[in-house]
Amino acid sequence: MTSDFATLTSLRGLRRAPELSVAERSMLRQELQAAMAPCAWFTIGVMAPSAGVALETLRQSEAALDWPALEAQGPVPQELEAGTTVFLKGNQRNGGYLIRSEAGLGEGVLITGHQSADPQQEDTWGPLPLDLFAAP
Repeated sequence: MTSDFATLTSLRGLRRAPELSVAERSMLRQELQAAMAPCAWFTIGVMAPSAGVALETLRQSEAALDWPALEAQGPVPQELEAGTTVFLKGNQRNGGYLIRSEAGLGEGVLITGHQSADPQQEDTWGPLPLDLFAAP
């Protein structure tokens, strides 16, 4: 089932990323890349059903957006390996990411663009589908 959510603005306030058609995903990626263009660096938040899914989503995002790979800022706690819902927080400025257990989350990706020279360009986009940047 697809949704009527095909723009970045329509995603604001959702707890969970909607399922999108192929055409909606393509349009959303284009809109996101245009919105991100003026920003100097980014943070990414991934709300996922497991640490593995969160990390896979991070790596797909890095590859699609041509970002350098972030490094873990500590080990993934063992209890997160068993499929616990998690929040991954990645930060390009410090080059790292952390994963923590988080109950009651939605599901999706949040990307925040930062631009200290022009703070009006800064924004947070999402929740985007976890597989928005997966290879077709």
